[in-house]
Amino acid sequence: MYVIVDDRDLVTTGYRTGFDREGVAAMGFKPGDFHDWISAADDPDVSAIEAILLGDCAERERYPRLAKSRCQAPVIAMNDTNSLEQTLGLFAAGVDDVVRKPIHVKEIMARVGAFNRRTLERAEMCEIDEMRIYFDGRDPEIRGETLMLPRRERRILEYMVRNRGKRVQRAQIFNAIYGVFNENVDECVVESHISKLRKKLRTELGYDPIDSKRYLGYMFR
Repeated sequence: MYVIVDDRDLVTTGYRTGFDREGVAAMGFKPGDFHDWISAADDPDVSAIEAILLGDCAERERYPRLAKSRCQAPVIAMNDTNSLEQTLGLFAAGVDDVVRKPIHVKEIMARVGAFNRRTLERAEMCEIDEMRIYFDGRDPEIRGETLMLPRRERRILEYMVRNRGKRVQRAQIFNAIYGVFNENVDECVVESHISKLRKKLRTELGYDPIDSKRYLGYMFR
């Protein structure tokens, strides 16, 4: 889930629409609302954040450290104009990258992917038994053969693999895939996606790698 912080509704709406076209959850905040939300949000909601985009807002330099106090997602500042002094100030405040608007959501996703590859916590690819799962948008492979998946199922698989060995709740998966405040989709849709994903994996692998326990959630084994 991508979070956009900007004083202008036109900006947050535009980027949310762009990410939605790519099948990526996004949510927009005005600066004050973001401050209140990130300060009080539950850990599962915060853990669903993939990146925070800081647009035009007053006292922008105080938000990177606030965000970093709650999550490890990269913070990217989006500037309307070129200003060396402003750029240096933003890096000093703790942002991970500074870009010039307009910038396409695909470039933002590529930059976030590059940031993640530079960290030890997230790899570009993960091999588990006969499976190879990618985190750059490619479909997974089983025994060297590509398993074509709808984008929601693929993103659920990526999320569960990144959290393998840990139980994740339906709400956590929903927040990561659809966004925390998406009221247009029922949270129960996650169960349908996972059911279809498990059937495909079971057919190809001969076993079900996803363990499900009522009230406890799902775990990729």
